[in-house]
Amino acid sequence: MTGNSDAEIRHVYERWHETILSRDLDGLMELYAEDAILETPLILVTLRDSTEGILKGKAQIQPFFEAGLRKLQNDLGRWYRTGTFFSNGRQLTWEYPRDTPHGDQVDLVEVMDIENGLIAHHRVYWGWVGFKALVAGLNKPAS
Repeated sequence: MTGNSDAEIRHVYERWHETILSRDLDGLMELYAEDAILETPLILVTLRDSTEGILKGKAQIQPFFEAGLRKLQNDLGRWYRTGTFFSNGRQLTWEYPRDTPHGDQVDLVEVMDIENGLIAHHRVYWGWVGFKALVAGLNKPAS
């Protein structure tokens, strides 16, 4: 894994959040390497046909985000973050904390391996509020 410049890391950090909020699927997919890997239990809730929670390559990742961006709005998805992130030039990490100035939200930690300025491997770790939202989503009939 090669190191990335501070500007490349900050670009991914800022642009990923911006594209999610604006529902810019094309802009979001531009941040991922062609052979990127995405791991999140939300895959099980969103796609309903995946049993592993792991998607490999943009061809698998794009439909997941496309479906997710259609359903983005809910009471716990405020997408508040503090502005603090951590990086060593190869890995980028930040939190969407449970406790926000406007109440609770789904609590997530985003961990991304960055190679050549692109997301090569993206893992999403869920906190307690997020876990409860996932369980509720799994118990709903597929739409």
